[in-house]
Amino acid sequence: MPHKINADRRDKIPKQRHRVTNWAEYNQGLRRRGDLTVWISEDALSLWSAPRRTTRGGQPHYSDLAIEMCLTLGLVFKQPLRQTQGLMRSIARLLGVAIAVPDFSTLARRGNGLTLRPKPKSKCDKPVQLVVDSTGLKIFGEGDWLEEKHKTRRKRRSWRKLHLGLHLVSVEIVCSDLTKDDVGDPTALPGLLDQIDGPADRFIADGAYDGKPTSDLLTARFGSLIELTIPPPKNALLSLNAAKDPTVRDRHIADVAARGRMAWQKATGYNQRIRGETLMGRWKAVIGPKLKARTFENQKTEAKIGVRVLNRMTGLGHPSFERTA
Repeated sequence: MPHKINADRRDKIPKQRHRVTNWAEYNQGLRRRGDLTVWISEDALSLWSAPRRTTRGGQPHYSDLAIEMCLTLGLVFKQPLRQTQGLMRSIARLLGVAIAVPDFSTLARRGNGLTLRPKPKSKCDKPVQLVVDSTGLKIFGEGDWLEEKHKTRRKRRSWRKLHLGLHLVSVEIVCSDLTKDDVGDPTALPGLLDQIDGPADRFIADGAYDGKPTSDLLTARFGSLIELTIPPPKNALLSLNAAKDPTVRDRHIADVAARGRMAWQKATGYNQRIRGETLMGRWKAVIGPKLKARTFENQKTEAKIGVRVLNRMTGLGHPSFERTA
């Protein structure tokens, strides 16, 4: 938003400078991200085989935890399924453990609707301060193959929409969802809020979430005391009862009109939404800008595992900044 408003004099605005204050801890966390002992535990190897089935049907060879661990390693080290199978075979051989490694077709088949193990409880006991944002992830389909092979132009690019909710205090992704490109942000919001167990006292999002349905949903879920920071559009109008009983949106509209949008951002803390955009950048840098899985259900599993991976990396160590200029 600042660059959009000051686009005509953007080159004259000095760039902010920051420095990392915990380089030693952050460097150690970066090293541990590539440590196999972080991603493979003795518990996972002991629970490798699936428990005996008590109902009719075939007996699975591998537990859900084994499939999840293989898919996680493939995502962390950016390996396709066949290379993931080879990586897991070499790890089992080096560890000297007698386990059968699932082949790539089994990983693809079991990844469809895979039930992930329950996520660990957050160490932060404070109410959630939620920043919600979404981004597009490319999927490799038939159109890409035609463009690469025959140099033809595609009618439409295929992509999926990733919705993430970040806890500002714990710097942890507390809710996520992967939808098709025709699902709007407010439509996906109820599914995100269902994943939050505890209370929330703050909600920050961009103008796509502006409207009465979003505010009513958040008030019904977390109470009337939740602080909503959603920018109204330029042509927003006050409600009919704004003079006697103004809503939160009415107060935002009045503040923007009286003080300007930049001052409103600083006063309300809307600038914290940049951390949601930073999270999207981290996803595309660490996990990748596109999905490897071909079917939608496998893509949803891939996105869920990606959330676990980013949270694990954040738990190993994240930088703390202070502004120097």
